[in-house]
Amino acid sequence: MDKEKILEELSFEERIEKTKQILSKLNNQSLNLRDGLNLYKDGLKELELAQKMLENVKLQYQELKVQNMENKEQE
Repeated sequence: MDKEKILEELSFEERIEKTKQILSKLNNQSLNLRDGLNLYKDGLKELELAQKMLENVKLQYQELKVQNMENKEQE
């Protein structure tokens, strides 16, 4: 399984935890600039993917809420 596929399979909570780990590494004062930049990019990517997951769940929730309201109206 390639790295991209593994990244797609992480849960929201795992992405947040991974971001916290990256942040912890970024606080290391002995980190060189290149590694720091790469970690920063990885952290932004994880946050972006987590945000997309959150938006998708919010949309699903709203759709379920509308369906529930429609079902109640039909009763």
